[in-house]
Amino acid sequence: MEREKALELLRKYNKEKFHIQHALTVEEVMKWYAEKLGYDAGYWGIIGLLHDLDYEMYPQEHCIKVVDILKSEGYGDDVIRAICSHGYNVMGDIKPEHEMEKILYATDELTGLIGAAARMRPSKSVSDMELSSLKKKFKDKSFAAGCSRDIIKSGAEMLGWDLDTLLGNTLEAMRATESIVSEQL
Repeated sequence: MEREKALELLRKYNKEKFHIQHALTVEEVMKWYAEKLGYDAGYWGIIGLLHDLDYEMYPQEHCIKVVDILKSEGYGDDVIRAICSHGYNVMGDIKPEHEMEKILYATDELTGLIGAAARMRPSKSVSDMELSSLKKKFKDKSFAAGCSRDIIKSGAEMLGWDLDTLLGNTLEAMRATESIVSEQL
């Protein structure tokens, strides 16, 4: 899988800067986790980059329309399954099974929450965000209400991690990759 081909496909179906930034963020977070856990970072990154491919143009068919798009572009069933699994219990019934799928499921919502918290900071960055600050935002149900805490908790449970581990690792991943994402926008 070629990253440039995937990025071109992402930009074909997504025009809003917010959606592109989210895709780039999830890509980098997935690569960070893959490297930490000993998996193929390029492969995990493509999954992260394309996970919301159909969301902007087809929000009512999210995790459904992507199947046809990816098949027509020559992507394999493994990529399609991994991407569709992040919509488990919301947009589909494909349960995350592989560690990569579980991390995508958990971090998709979490990167949104962390990104929203960063935008509220004077620095507009995750670089100076502490885990304790993130945990306060997580507990505040009115903050970034569109980011499902239940999905984040469920993702941590699927992984066999406590919530602090998921929050801390994902915050660390976003800190480590924030400049890479900014450079691509």
